[in-house]
Amino acid sequence: MVKKDIAILDIGSMAICCMVGEKGVNGTFRIKGRGNAEYAGYQNGKFLEPDQVKYALALAIGNCEKNYGGKITELIVGVPGEFSSVVCREVSLSFTKRRKINDTDLRQLYYVGNIYKKHPTHSVINQSPIYFTLDDDKRIIEPRGMASTKLKGLISYVLAENNFLDYTSRLLSELGIKKVSYMSACLAEMLYLFDPDIRDRYAILVDCGYITTNVMLGRGDGLLFMNSFSIGGGYITGDLSQCLKISFNEAEMLKRKVVLSWDAKDSDTYEVQGKDYIAPYSATATNQIVEDRIDMIATYITKCLNRCEFEFPDFIPVYLTGGGLNFIKGIKDYLGRKLSRRVELIAPNLPNNNRPDYSSELGLLALSIQNQENNSFLMAR
Repeated sequence: MVKKDIAILDIGSMAICCMVGEKGVNGTFRIKGRGNAEYAGYQNGKFLEPDQVKYALALAIGNCEKNYGGKITELIVGVPGEFSSVVCREVSLSFTKRRKINDTDLRQLYYVGNIYKKHPTHSVINQSPIYFTLDDDKRIIEPRGMASTKLKGLISYVLAENNFLDYTSRLLSELGIKKVSYMSACLAEMLYLFDPDIRDRYAILVDCGYITTNVMLGRGDGLLFMNSFSIGGGYITGDLSQCLKISFNEAEMLKRKVVLSWDAKDSDTYEVQGKDYIAPYSATATNQIVEDRIDMIATYITKCLNRCEFEFPDFIPVYLTGGGLNFIKGIKDYLGRKLSRRVELIAPNLPNNNRPDYSSELGLLALSIQNQENNSFLMAR
C-alpha cells in the first residue's frame, strides 16, 4: 500500500466492506478500491455462521485488492455497535500553577479516566471528549492553548468485546494482514455525518441496517450513549416473504415498492416484475405487514432512548441512516409519528457515494484519515 492510503473494514450485519482511500479536496475522499462480500451477519452479539466469516473477510479484502491494484497489509476495523458499549466519565487534573493546556495534558486526562486497562472482557478502542471545563467552569470543546490551574472533562470511552477483537484479529492474521487496529463504527458515523455545531447541541442518530439497529446520542466529539437491538430492514423482507408466501428476492423487490403515505384501497396493488412475469400484491396487505414491523422497530428505538441517563432536548430530531429503512418511501413521516419526534434522513454528502448504507464505511475512512493527519489519540487500540 502507498503510505498515505488507508484501508478500512466495515463489518455490517448483511455484508462486509473493505475500502482503500485517501483524502481528496473540499472534504471529499479519493476511493481507490472497494470490495464487498455478503454473509449471514450477526445477531444479539454473535455471528450467525461463524465458520463463514473468514471466507467473507477474504472475499471482501480480495475484491478490494483487485480494484486497488495492490496488497493490503494494514487494516482499521470498525467495531459494530452490537460488540461494543459506551461509558462516559468525569475526569479532572490539577496543576501546581496556572499554565496553558497542551496535548500532554489531554493524554493524561484520558489516561486517568481509563479505568478499563486490564478489564477482563472489554478493551477501550476510542476515547473522546464530550466537553471540557477550566477554572471558570464554563463548558468548552477545545482547551488547547488556554491557561488554567485545572482541567476537567466529560470523557466518552467506547469499549469493545475482547472476544470480538481477538477473533477478528486471528482471522485477519491468517489472511496475511500484518497490522490491525480498531475503532468504533458508531462513533465514526456520528463524527462524519454531523458538523461540530450540530453535535455541540446534541445529535440523535439511528442506523437501521439489515439485521441490527444502533441508537446513538452524540455531543461534542464523542458518544454520550449507544444501544443496539437485533431488528432491521431484513426483518421486513422476511415478514413479507412469510406472510405472502413469496420468495425472499420477490419480498425484497416488493419492499422497495412500498409507499407508506399511500391511502390504498382494497383493489390497489403493487406490481413486482420478475424475469418473465409481473406479479401483483395487495397494497393494503403489504403496507400493513411493513407498518407492523416498523412499529416494532420504533418501539425498540424509544426504549433505547429511554435508557439513556443523559437528558437531551425534546425538540432535536432523530436522524435516520443505514440501508434498513431509509429506502422505504414515506418512512420519515411515518416513523416520526411513531416516535413522536421529528425524523430526518441523513446520508454521506459525497458525490457518487451519497447512499445511507455507506454511512458507516465512509465514517470509518473519514475518522481514520483525520487520525492519520492529526496524529490523533482518539483511537486507543
